[in-house]
Amino acid sequence: MKLKVLIDNNTYIDQYYFGEPGLSYLIETDDAKILFDTGYSGIYLTNADLMNIDLSDITHLVISHGHNDHTGGMACLLDYEFKNVDFIAHPDCFDKKRKHGKDIGSSLQPEDLKPFFSLHLTKEPYWINDRLVFLGEIPTVFDFERIPVGEKWNGSQWIPDINIDDSALVYKTDKGLFIITACSHSGICNIAEYAKKVCNDERIYGIIGGFHLLKNDTKLQKTIEYLESQHIPALYPAHCVCLEARIAMSKKLNIKEVATNFELEI
Repeated sequence: MKLKVLIDNNTYIDQYYFGEPGLSYLIETDDAKILFDTGYSGIYLTNADLMNIDLSDITHLVISHGHNDHTGGMACLLDYEFKNVDFIAHPDCFDKKRKHGKDIGSSLQPEDLKPFFSLHLTKEPYWINDRLVFLGEIPTVFDFERIPVGEKWNGSQWIPDINIDDSALVYKTDKGLFIITACSHSGICNIAEYAKKVCNDERIYGIIGGFHLLKNDTKLQKTIEYLESQHIPALYPAHCVCLEARIAMSKKLNIKEVATNFELEI
């Protein structure tokens, strides 16, 4: 599997690519070329051009959840003439979402995407190939991770949003599971436990993505305790992990830096 960061909050010194408060990864494995999230705008496409990456031949578009810093760039993709591209997401990722009165949901709806993609909106795990799976809806094992972020419209009123649509990808390696997440609103520990169950493997080889750790609090400390207990060779916190959290994590865990143009091959 090859993974390339097309957009992240961070950028490297002396590498002239763009960053924004969003996330987009290109994942290539076996017979699949997957775009995972589309950032907040179309800047990930600008970066892809600068990196000489062609996205016109992707086989899958996977959306982790419905927030606009992960779906905002979808509309920019519709200029491509895609053929046989699968769109994979939780069905609730199109719900109306807001935070502090501001719209933070997806600007596109399924009807906008149907002319361009084959839609697979699923709460169940969806296997892209023999090694790569979209987890679908993540069960709650650790209550400390289910913290509402904003609100969602349930058809009659605004309610606290625990982001039940938040999901992740898992790649099965010979050394264990490599988890690719985006914001981990469902909880990185919950995601890891469900990944082990779905893939029937207790070993976690690595995790990359946003862990939604935004301050040094009880959630962070419990997350560090869990991750430390898993003996994970390397962790790649990105996007929505604050500096204070990264510093605390680095004292107990093997943390690697992630920024736009980061690449990984396993």
